[in-house]
Amino acid sequence: MHFNFLGLRRVLVLVSSICLLFLSTPAFAAERVVLKYGIFRESLSVEELSTFSQTGELSRSLRVNLALARQDPKAIPQYLTKPVKVNPVFIDRVLNSQIGNIILDQISQVTYTPSQRADRQALRAALLLSASQDRQVSLIEIIKNYPTNEVEVDGDRLEGAYRQLRRLQTSLQDLFGV
Repeated sequence: MHFNFLGLRRVLVLVSSICLLFLSTPAFAAERVVLKYGIFRESLSVEELSTFSQTGELSRSLRVNLALARQDPKAIPQYLTKPVKVNPVFIDRVLNSQIGNIILDQISQVTYTPSQRADRQALRAALLLSASQDRQVSLIEIIKNYPTNEVEVDGDRLEGAYRQLRRLQTSLQDLFGV
């Protein structure tokens, strides 16, 4: 009886993850990002942040805010665009475990909803959608696939979030030999 319950639980977790994945289509993806550095906040379109992360092109207001926050604009894109290779099935398993919840909680200190509610679920959906598209994830993909209209990003912690994604990749390799 115990074995059947565990099998049923796994099926339910997988089905709910797939439902979250389909509910998180681009129609529900983030449109705006609030990039925060200390006391400075810059609201910009996700497309503007994506362009900046890929080309290094800064809008005037973002250039001013980064200068005021004493941030090097050249360091930011590398953390946003560096991909981490993952297997979507295995990442689903890990993210629905206690270890995955810890990782999600740590990353959601960097990328979170404006209300700071359901951050773990929103981040899980964004990660799964990102992984299902090309078997890799990057912070800019997570931001693009975030299932809320607006997402907040703590710029001071971007490097730490990237390190957490690398740890997730390592956890997948260690746990499943992927």
